[in-house]
Formats: sequence, structure tokens, C-alpha cells
Amino acid sequence: MTTTAHTTLARSEAADLPEGWTIGRPEVADGAQLWRLARESEVLDVNSSYSYLLWCRDFADTSVVVRDGRGRAVGFVTGYLRPDAPRTLLVWQVAVDASHRGRGIAGTLLDALSRRVAGAHGIDAVETTITPGNTASERLFDAFARRHGARVDRAVLFPAAAFPGDSHDAEVLHRIAPLSF
Repeated sequence: MTTTAHTTLARSEAADLPEGWTIGRPEVADGAQLWRLARESEVLDVNSSYSYLLWCRDFADTSVVVRDGRGRAVGFVTGYLRPDAPRTLLVWQVAVDASHRGRGIAGTLLDALSRRVAGAHGIDAVETTITPGNTASERLFDAFARRHGARVDRAVLFPAAAFPGDSHDAEVLHRIAPLSF
């Protein structure tokens, strides 16, 4: 792999991606597309468009975007290294354009990101939070754990009562460790 913004994948990594697609670090110019993908997912908490621009600038090293043959972002995984656990990658959001779901793209992105961050920072765990009933996310992260020989430990991180108002479900922490690459 190269260190440029657009990465040519090994054939095994690109198996689920159409010809000409690339995976790489997000750029500020991708921020609006990431915001659109999050909004259109209909399941993610959508942050301000400004936050996606900042994310693409400040957390590009721990995030990944897939671009179609025209260079347009059609999927992403955002994450960061936990300040109090710098060998843990916290995956914040995962989204793939609706017209491309069901092809394994999210898993390919998650694998590419975790390998890249492991190479640069030596991570040995991935964490994410998932609301109860989000079976697509549970399947994605359970499959990731199986591919990397890890177990998944689950515990409520933020109960519903921790959120203002009555409109947010609990967030269950999924800790995937130890990872093998």
C-alpha cells in the first residue's frame, strides 16, 4: 500500500469493490459527501456538516473513505485513537451509499482501516457503540472479530437515560480484542 490519499488495494482487499474504486484517507473535500452519506443512512446520528469537514481534516489518519471511479466518496469509516487507550481504535461511524450496500464494502473498509492504523500505531483493539436492534452493525463487527481472531465483549456504555430528551436508545460498547492481522 502507498501513503497517498488514494490507495490501490491488493486484489484480495478489493474483491468486493468495483473496478477503479479506491480506498484511502478522507480529505476535507470529502466532508460534504460523508455528511450526506450519514444523513441518508437513516440510522446514524447525523452531526453538523462542519463536524464532517473537521473530521476529514483532524482524524484522516484514523478514518477511511472509498471513492468510486469518478472520485466521489461512496462509503466511509470514521474513527479515532482513544486518548486514554492509544492502542484502541474507536470506530465512530460507518456508512455506505444505499446503492452499494450488501456487497461487503463496509467490512472491506473496516479491515483496510484497522490494518493501516495497526501498522502506524500498533492497535490491538477496536471499539464501537451500537444501539440495540441495529443488527446490520452487529453483524459487521461480529464478522470483523471472526476475521481477526478476536472476541467481542459487550456492555452498556451510555444508558438511554444519559441522553437529553427521550429520543435516544442506549449505546452498547462492543470491544473487539485481541486483534491479529
